[in-house]
Amino acid sequence: MKYFGAHVSTQGGLFNAPVNAHQIGATAFALFTKNQRQWVAPALTQDAIDAFFNACQQNGYQARQILPHDSYLINLGQPDNAKRANAIQAFTHELERCRQLGLTMLNFHPGSSLKEISDAECIARIADSVRQSLDAVPGVTAVYENTAGQGSNMGYTFEQLAEMLEQTDRNDRVGVCIDTCHAYAAGYDLATDDAYAETTAKFDRLIGFKYLKGMHLNDARCELGGKLDRHEPLGQGKLGWETFRRIAQDARIDEIPLILETPLPENWAQEIAQLKAFAGER
Repeated sequence: MKYFGAHVSTQGGLFNAPVNAHQIGATAFALFTKNQRQWVAPALTQDAIDAFFNACQQNGYQARQILPHDSYLINLGQPDNAKRANAIQAFTHELERCRQLGLTMLNFHPGSSLKEISDAECIARIADSVRQSLDAVPGVTAVYENTAGQGSNMGYTFEQLAEMLEQTDRNDRVGVCIDTCHAYAAGYDLATDDAYAETTAKFDRLIGFKYLKGMHLNDARCELGGKLDRHEPLGQGKLGWETFRRIAQDARIDEIPLILETPLPENWAQEIAQLKAFAGER
């Protein structure tokens, strides 16, 4: 079975995320467990935890259908040691919030060298940062997200992601989330049958589908290999609806959250309905 959803709002309380997801026909969802533009957040109260748990139960969501995302401020590859220590602390805090909420995954952007250190050193710092955080918080998997290759951001090649997984050295606690827009922007073609087969075969060879814990389904505005993170509604970018039909019908991508981050929330219900139709689900 496919789990299709979107990154939904938590305005008014975390318990609103599953409610908002259910309203658009989603069978999965993503959320921020705190304000993504702030370093710190008030501690979760037991009432907030209970309300979220109850709303998930009432709307039919289990942990495997939920892919929370950490703050965009966190850079686990930070060259400055003091700032990196703060990033590790913040990431650990995000993992702990997931654990408290009964969630089992945390999706994150790996980090950036800021063009101050080599790519190899940045990758090593990212992996070490993740390992430290995982060792501090049990029960939550760290899910590396591929990037578009903008600036000095790491994780835009399958080779870089594979190296991060290997160096983290916690095979049962790590995974990856592939963003279709980011992949296309980084040079991985998905827009034809042959290109999709070639790209997914390379992913399986270098990383392996057993590590695929989720996907972000976004059409792409930029050209193949353009390294620009510009999302488009499904079917309105360079990837086109056929790319998402392939994903919806790919049995290797069952039972994981497939999350829309497309720019028009008013289209999400329609996009999810079309994806379900492609998958033969209603």
